[in-house]
Amino acid sequence: MGNGDMRVRGFAARAGGWSARHRWAAVGIWVLFVVLAMGLGSAAGRLDVKESDQLKGETHTAAKIIEDAGIKEPAGETVLIQAKDGTTRATDADFRAAVAEVVEAVEATGRVTDVTSPYDTRTISQDGRSALVQFAMRGEADTAGERVEPVLKAVEDVQKNHTALRIEEIGGASMQKQYADAFGDDFKQAEYSAVPVALGILLIAFGALVAALLPVALAITAIMATMGLMGIVSHLQPMSDTANSVMLLVGLAVGVDYCLFYLRREREERAAGRDAGSALRIAAATSGRAIVVSGVTVCVAMAGMLFTGIAEFEAMGLASLMVVAVAMVGSVTVLPALLSLLGERVEKGRIPFLRRRRSSGGGVESRFWTAVLRRVLARPVVSVVVAAGALLAVAAPALGMKTSQLTLDQEFGDSLPIVQTYNRVNEAFPGGSEPARVVVEAEDIKAPRVQQALADFKERAIASGASRGPIDVKLHEARNVALVSVPLVGGSDFDKAGQSLQKLRDEVRPATLGKVDGVRAPITGQVAGSHDFNDQLVGSVVPVFAFVVVFAFLLMLLSFRSLTVAITSILLNLLSVGAAYGILVAVFQHGWGASLVGAHGVGAIVTWLPLFLFVILFGLSMDYHVFVVSRIREARLRGRTTRDAIQHGVVTTAGVVTSAAVIMVAVFAIFGTLSMQSMKQMGVGLAAAVLIDATVIRGVLLPAVMSLLGERNWYLPKWLHRLPDLTHDEPPAAVAVAPAPREGERVGV
Repeated sequence: MGNGDMRVRGFAARAGGWSARHRWAAVGIWVLFVVLAMGLGSAAGRLDVKESDQLKGETHTAAKIIEDAGIKEPAGETVLIQAKDGTTRATDADFRAAVAEVVEAVEATGRVTDVTSPYDTRTISQDGRSALVQFAMRGEADTAGERVEPVLKAVEDVQKNHTALRIEEIGGASMQKQYADAFGDDFKQAEYSAVPVALGILLIAFGALVAALLPVALAITAIMATMGLMGIVSHLQPMSDTANSVMLLVGLAVGVDYCLFYLRREREERAAGRDAGSALRIAAATSGRAIVVSGVTVCVAMAGMLFTGIAEFEAMGLASLMVVAVAMVGSVTVLPALLSLLGERVEKGRIPFLRRRRSSGGGVESRFWTAVLRRVLARPVVSVVVAAGALLAVAAPALGMKTSQLTLDQEFGDSLPIVQTYNRVNEAFPGGSEPARVVVEAEDIKAPRVQQALADFKERAIASGASRGPIDVKLHEARNVALVSVPLVGGSDFDKAGQSLQKLRDEVRPATLGKVDGVRAPITGQVAGSHDFNDQLVGSVVPVFAFVVVFAFLLMLLSFRSLTVAITSILLNLLSVGAAYGILVAVFQHGWGASLVGAHGVGAIVTWLPLFLFVILFGLSMDYHVFVVSRIREARLRGRTTRDAIQHGVVTTAGVVTSAAVIMVAVFAIFGTLSMQSMKQMGVGLAAAVLIDATVIRGVLLPAVMSLLGERNWYLPKWLHRLPDLTHDEPPAAVAVAPAPREGERVGV
């Protein structure tokens, strides 16, 4: 059977064997798949999530009424005119002249409509020092940022003529433009720099250009195919730009990791003296199987996002699931075909000063991790207590985690001029920049009872303390819809504004609009959207956590046929996620060491991040866990003692796990350099968790716990023996027979 043949069992082994024998066919099928996916996806076009489908509840109902009525709302803009001193008032001649100039200047651009004077709409602050000129941009709201430049220039010109006043513009279009100018290239730079960073690390890991290019090529082709599939699938489940960015992040991480695992094992087996065919078959049956197990686990974890009921999360989950599945299939099919085609040429383009990294034996054992393992296995109890205690201490701040949608100044600090304008508007007109919007639908919006209810609503909203006004009502008579804009007391403070929102929903609306038959009046807006998002997210936490944990447990149980391994896998992963939460809270909520990552303590973690991190991290951490435990089990099946098997499994995988972790940490850390605080939180959280997982968890806690458990690691109750056997057969030893079991030690696995 050759110098290393083994029985072929399982999808990965069969797929790898077929691909190695039919290498050109395998490569051709993969290329055809990528091209077809991209072509069909391009032809189908991508449908993105509609605003009306983003959330359930009142926010969804309000958006649906507007959409069904065919109301196209333009991007609203506001110009703040404010006295810099304490004496000038809106009634002064100079102030009135400035207002008139602003109105005339913005109208002259031809880009705006519905310009209103503060003297007509009574949008003058209580202290009389501030006033608002309001108007709307012509054309589609989504692209208004591309057309607002002449309007901004016109307002700037008026400002030059009135140095005693502060004249500044803010609104949907101007915010779009400032974001695009300041941060539009952030994501592109992060996405573009991730590939060179990964390639550089792979060059160091392999010391050869061809070997380093293979993982990057696989990841990129998997991402390209998935982008096409997203276009097709979006007609059933709408996608989004955020889902696309997350897909790129996850696709690069797992695509490189899976290829790295496979390639490292194939090189190791060839270095141990096996022929190319045997090395490929062993890599397919061992690392290939580990890739399938971890890939399925990641897919299951990502599927947990589908239980949130939030369209954006569902899009991210499905896109991530698809790219992981594509990368997994590519790793066990086209990769062995390419390795079979390249043969020794995979070592082409060697970097001279990295020649020493080429393995010369039956596997490279890390000197550092060998030294660490000796100490860990010599004192496993102490190692567990110290490592677990340290991680629990790091995780402790997570107990006080506060989640919130970040306000504009929390998200960007003072880095944008528009943030200062936003704060000034909110100070002068509390809630004016983030008003609640009541979408009133009636059989006849002009009916006397409806009109009286609208008037009563305006009066009670101010009397209740939920708003200080002015409350604006815009009728769409032809569609029997009215849009009521209500500035909320609390302004940019989401907690206080949330209390005002609840007054409107629970007290004011039932007493007014709620008494008219046939009237629907859902309340939406940014504060309402944040409130509904939080409620929906909190309600989905338990089912998502339960789904991910239960299915990950079952996959570990079937893959290793060990109840102990399944339980310890879940506990260690939860500890890793907990530590990541603790770091996030310490840095971004309390501000401890925030300056080290270019951040500032904003007092809260962005609402969507904890659940997102849990799903992503729980899936990705299984990559390392499955890979390491598979090698430990393999060594134990060869006859090594449990202690020797643990040491062998950890130290021989240390190189590939370290390389994979460094790539993930580097890619995630790039997102930690972005200007937006929410992106910083995501990048730092992911990078910290992967680093902890690849070092403390896999290098200390896992071997220490397994050493303490001994043969109990492989415990499977008799009543579970009927479970499907998804394990792989161990390859025969290449060089020497492993040490015999110690007297009295059971060998059964």
